[in-house]
Parts: sequence; structure tokens; C-alpha cells
Amino acid sequence: MTPRADVVGSLLRPAYLREARQGAREGRVTAETLRAAEDRAARAPLAGFEFLPADPGWWSLWKEPDGRRAQVWTNPTRPFVTRPIEVVRDVVSDEYAFLKTHARARTKFTIPSPSWHRIFWHREYSRAAYPTPEDFLRAIARYLREQVVPRIIALGGDYIQMDAPNYAQWHVDRENWAAFESWGHDMAAELVADAEIDDSVFEGVRGVTRAIHICRGNAPGGRWLADGGYESIAAQVFPRLTRYDRLLLEYDTPRAGDFGPLRHVRPEATVVLGLLTTKQGALEDAGAVEARLREATRHVPLERLALSPQCGFASGEAGNPLTLEQQAAKLRRVAEIARRVWPA
Repeated sequence: MTPRADVVGSLLRPAYLREARQGAREGRVTAETLRAAEDRAARAPLAGFEFLPADPGWWSLWKEPDGRRAQVWTNPTRPFVTRPIEVVRDVVSDEYAFLKTHARARTKFTIPSPSWHRIFWHREYSRAAYPTPEDFLRAIARYLREQVVPRIIALGGDYIQMDAPNYAQWHVDRENWAAFESWGHDMAAELVADAEIDDSVFEGVRGVTRAIHICRGNAPGGRWLADGGYESIAAQVFPRLTRYDRLLLEYDTPRAGDFGPLRHVRPEATVVLGLLTTKQGALEDAGAVEARLREATRHVPLERLALSPQCGFASGEAGNPLTLEQQAAKLRRVAEIARRVWPA
């Protein structure tokens, strides 16, 4: 059965967890207490990265709500791959097993896509380990395909989502695209390579829901990254995602453009429209959301559509300015609309 109500990313961190983390930073909370609050360790699953001096790069592209350049870069170092990646933690056993044990409904396991890792390759620091960024991305794809996806399936997981912010954050916004070109990127070639490498993660995988979320980059305080619709990437990216059953797109602001690019989605795939914002607490009108779903049917039939909020409610440790009650109301609204639009 195709799920019609979906959730894309993070939920708000509860107050006790934020307080525990702040207490740990100030030395008031022990590491053991913090681990108990988090219910799991926060070690990275892969070794091979170092924090090294770097300019802001893509962090310099964030904008304030009015379009002015945002000042968000405060760290003089960034993580880059410097050695061949090495698995140091079984992320699935640590994280998915916990999720599966405590979930009361169908589970989804979300993983950063190989293409997102392009930001961790540096032409000076990374060449000894991986001569090209594509070599590195293929190594990440191989790790996911061979060591992560099979473990999720073996533990009973049947819904796996890749998060791929790079497509919409760097390619649809012409200013961002030009900035990357000025930094030495061949954006047209990278767009195609990213889609083909992301598609390889699910080579040979059947019987589970395979999804990819193309995030547009919206942050607390109304900050954003991308102004421009999906039209500039749709013809190159959507048809190349041949092993994905589900494409999650954000359409909660006018900056996302119209639904025309949906005509490029493969006819076998479901499109999940992120029509409810996660950045503000005001609850969307159900009729208005349903009308937008009906509008999208000019390009994709209703039986191939689904509904979700836009990207994660948290967008960072501090979270967005809405309450847990407002978050719950939006999730209920998604389910309410889905039951009405797809009663079966």
C-alpha cells in the first residue's frame, strides 16, 4: 500500500534534551546523563574525516528572510575526507534497532545521500584518498549499498529515504550555481553524476520503499538558500532516479516555483508534496492544501501523489519557532487531508 501521509525529516528536540546538551557544554551534566537523555551515542559511523581550515564555501550562500546575505559562518574549519573511509560503527544496529524497538507504526530510516557528501571533498586535502569527488561519492554509495541498506532490510525495515539537499540548494538558484562555478565546479556535469551515483545505492534492491528527499534549505529564523523552481534540474535528475519509488519535494513557499517540473518524474514513482511549512506554527487551511494537491494533478495523477510537511521541524538543535502542540497539529492535518483525498 502506498502511504499518502508522510514526514520528511527532524522533529523538534524536547526541552529536556536541549537542556541536557546545554548542561553538558557547561560542565553541569555528565556524559553518562547526556547519553541517557539522547538514548544513544552520537559517534559518527565512518572514519576518514578531519576538521581543517577552509573558507565558508556554501555556508556563505544563506540568505535572510528579505534576501540579504546571512552571517551564519563562525567556524574557521570544516570536515573533509582525508583518508579512505573506514566503518567504525554499525549505524544500523545502533540507530535503526532502537527505532524498530520503540516505534508503534511503520518505520523510516533516513540517510544522507552520496551526492550530499560532495561538500566533504577538498581539491587539496582529499586527493590523496580520492583523486576526484566522484571517486569519493561512489565509495559512499558502495558503503550504503553493501553495509547499510542490507542491514536495515535484515532488521525488518521497509522504508529507506536518502536526503539530497545539493540538487535544489546549489543548482536551482542561479546565484548559488554561479558561486559554485566560480569555485571550480562544473555544475552541469556534477548534476548528472550526482543523480547517477545516488541511483546506484539501490542497485539490486527490491521489496522496500526507496525514497529521496530534495531539500531546498530553509532554516530557523526564516533563513533560506534557494530561490528557483525545480525546472532547472528536473529533466536531468528525475528520469535518472530509476531505482527510487518515491520523490519528496518541498512546495511550501513561492520560491519553489510551480508544479510543471513534475512532468519529468518517472511514471512508476510517487511524488510526495511538502505543502505544510515546518518553520512557523500557524496551521494551514485544509481546503487550501487540498486545492494545491488537485492543482498538481495537471502533471501527475492523484494516485501517484502523497502529502507531507516541508523539511524537518527542527532544522537544528534549537528548533523552529513552533511548539510541540503546533507540530502535532500539523502532523494531524497531514493525516486528515490524506484520509479525505485518498479514502482507500
